[in-house]
Amino acid sequence: MTIDQEDLLRKAQLTIAAAAALHADGYTDSAVSRAYYAMFYVAQALLLEQGLTFSKHGSLLAAFGQHLVKTGRAPAHFHRYLIDAYNARVTGDYKAKSNLLPADAARLIQQAEEFVALADQMLRTSAPTQSVPAIPDEGSEAEPQK
Repeated sequence: MTIDQEDLLRKAQLTIAAAAALHADGYTDSAVSRAYYAMFYVAQALLLEQGLTFSKHGSLLAAFGQHLVKTGRAPAHFHRYLIDAYNARVTGDYKAKSNLLPADAARLIQQAEEFVALADQMLRTSAPTQSVPAIPDEGSEAEPQK
């Protein structure tokens, strides 16, 4: 595991803690957003193992499916978690009145914790590698296909 991957996983764990605190205080939309970003950081760490980096959400979601799920490295339900969390984050962040419920935040926080556990399992068993320079990605933050 590279230093960059360790940093991303640490950031994901801190972001989950923030999501849990926001959820406990009744800030559902913000908790959902933080839970999604925790998953985003984990996905970045896992794709970095393949030498891939993405800053755009749609590109990262597509690459997670292509490089980790379709190859059998990650279970398909993690791709669904990531897509659903992205869509919930967009709802919470951009709609004046979202329909997100506290139960949605709790579920996404749990799924983010599962993402970290997956990364721990996948990355702790791999040989140490050097940091990989970023490669530019195409696309925008358009909502991914369902």
